[in-house]
Amino acid sequence: MAWFALVVAGLLEVVWATALKHTHGFTRFWPSVLAVTTAAFSFFMLAWAMKSLPAGAAYAVWVGIGAVGVVIAGIVTMQENADPARLFFLALIVVGIIGLRLVEH
Repeated sequence: MAWFALVVAGLLEVVWATALKHTHGFTRFWPSVLAVTTAAFSFFMLAWAMKSLPAGAAYAVWVGIGAVGVVIAGIVTMQENADPARLFFLALIVVGIIGLRLVEH
């Protein structure tokens, strides 16, 4: 269950980080509400997962899911660059996330 909570926390990180881009420095109300609310839930879920998972692995997976997710969201919704080198390095992050999950006992 802790790994499920960690994945949810990572997905919520994608939401709040993407919403943060649309807050324009917290000058737009609804994107700001979305960013703050999902950030709070993301931190809560991360903290809950860390009750039974090692902090280093949990944090690395959370950041990795967030980083990969935000880059993909940028490519899909904000027409950010999707060149092969960028996708290769994203794949390395995914391999690292999977590796951390596989070696975790």
